[in-house]
Parts: sequence; structure tokens; C-alpha cells
Amino acid sequence: MKKYLFIPFLALATTVGFAQTSNTPYMTKPLSNEAIKEVEAKTQGGNISVTGGNNSDARIEVYITPNGNEGSLSKDEIKKRLDENYEMNISASGGKLKAITKAKERDMNWKRALNVSYRIYVPQSVSTDLSTSGGNIKLLNLSGTQDFRTSGGNLSVDKISGKITGETSGGNIVVSGSKDNIDLETSGGNVEASDCSGKISLKTSGGSLTLKNLNGTVTATTSGGSVKGESVIGELSAHTSGGNVNLQEMSCSIDASTSGGNIDVAVKEPSQFVKLHNSGGNIDLEIPKGKGYDLKLFGDKIKTETLANFSGSMEEKSLTGKLNGGGIPIHVDAGSGRVSLSFR
Repeated sequence: MKKYLFIPFLALATTVGFAQTSNTPYMTKPLSNEAIKEVEAKTQGGNISVTGGNNSDARIEVYITPNGNEGSLSKDEIKKRLDENYEMNISASGGKLKAITKAKERDMNWKRALNVSYRIYVPQSVSTDLSTSGGNIKLLNLSGTQDFRTSGGNLSVDKISGKITGETSGGNIVVSGSKDNIDLETSGGNVEASDCSGKISLKTSGGSLTLKNLNGTVTATTSGGSVKGESVIGELSAHTSGGNVNLQEMSCSIDASTSGGNIDVAVKEPSQFVKLHNSGGNIDLEIPKGKGYDLKLFGDKIKTETLANFSGSMEEKSLTGKLNGGGIPIHVDAGSGRVSLSFR
């Protein structure tokens, strides 16, 4: 039999006239007896956070505040607006928590709208399906399948393992300490990723990308912002349509490009290949000395240190051949820009 955790609004509003603030839960309900393994949470305008921990601490806290600059509301006024304009269902059955709040009518009076936020505390091994029309989403210390989206808020992902899929239409994304399969996208915000491993896909339509201490197969794409990376192991594909690319202390295969900016790459330990391309900006590449390379460099001008043990062709706008007997492919094309090759 389904166990409903929803409490009538009258019972929740026992303190008449007490103002509801963003730090005071409108409702708190323990979940320690429910053995939650799945969370489905949907709201309009509010934030959602899900934190993994001990089952004994499992609970859901509901926070309700007025939309806009109306100030605080009493619980009586919140109850009245909920009854008039919203459907709220909070229930648990078969190890699944549902927390769903939605407006009864699309054309409701938005001056009387409410922001309904959830703070959910569950065991660590939990999968989620989360959505909010404008608030932020935060995930912490979970393992499982996480699917979450917001129309305009920020995404925060920390210490998550499993299949991670998140999307925001305009907010920023921060992911740290997470692993396995990470796929995060924003239509306009910035993306920061640190201390993550596995298969990692990061996309933004206009913001910048910052990568630090990543290990795995990493794809980072932006339509207009810059790409900045430090200490990546494995394989990195980094592309921007107009910004600069700056990659330092790389120990990975690299495929990086920009349509209009400059590229600056320092390789600490080369892997299978290095491919750098832009249409008009300059490219600066630093690689370890004493290793074998197959060099193909093209640009308006090629600048390099004296190459000992080099066999091939060296001209003003191109350099092709084998260094130290050949080995790791290095392909750099700066279009009408300059190419500078140095050794560390």
C-alpha cells in the first residue's frame, strides 16, 4: 500500500501569523523508515538539493517563499495560496520518494506565485530525476543514475558517481570530485570541472570552460567562450568557436581548436597525439625534449628552437619531419597565424 507523507496544510500551519523565511522549513518529514532508492522531485521556481548520507538522517524539508520582492509570508497566507493555486504531492512508496509541486492553472496570478524548494537527505545509493523551472539544483555525495534539469538556474555537482546527466538553459555549472559518466550542458553559462574522472562531456553555448585535475576521456565545447585547462590525464577534445584555448600541464592526447582565438598548450607528458588548429590566431606549443615526434607545423610563420636530430623540411610557413627518429604525431595548423614550438 502506498504511504503518503503529505500532511494537510492546516496541520502544517499551526503557528498562526509566524512569518515564513527562506531559512525556515515550511514542512519537514522524516524518511528513515522508507529505504529510499529513487527520488523524483519537480517544482516551479524553487531550488532542489539532494544530499546522500546516513539513512537515519533521511528526510525532506520543504521551503516556501513568495515570488518576487513581496517579502515574507505567514504560514496561513502560504497555506491559502497553496490551496488556491497549486497541487503538491509528497509521497513515498516502494523505495521511491516523490515531491511534486505544480500550478493548477497556467494563467494564474503570478503576483501570488510561490517558490517551492526542496532539501532532500537520503542514503548515498540513490538515483534522481529532478526538474525546476528556474531554480538551482545541487547534488552531493550520491551514487547511481542522476538526471536533472533547470530552465535558468545553476547546477552544482559534488562527489557524485554513476551516470550523471544535467542541463540548464542559462545558468552556470560546477562539478567536482565526481566520476564515471558525466554529461553536463548549459545554453549560456560557464562550466567548471575539477577532480573528476571517467567519460566527461561538458558543453556551453556561450560561456567559458575551466578544467582542472581531470582523468579520462574529456570533451569540452563552447560556441564562444574560452577554454582553460590544467592537469588533464587521458584524452582531451577542446573546441571553441571564438575564444582562446589555454591548456597547461597536460598529460593526455590533445585535440584542440578555435575559430578565432589563440591557442597556448604546455604538454607535461605526451600521450598518443597532439592536434591544434585555428583559423587566424597564434599557436604556442611546449613539449618535453628528448622524445621522438612526427612534426607537421603550418602557419604564416614557424618559430622554433634549434632542432637537433631532425630530418625533414623546414620552411618559413611549414615544418614537417621526424625529430629524434619520429614517434608521437604533432599536427599544428595556425592558418594565417604564427606557430611557436618550444621544449621544456
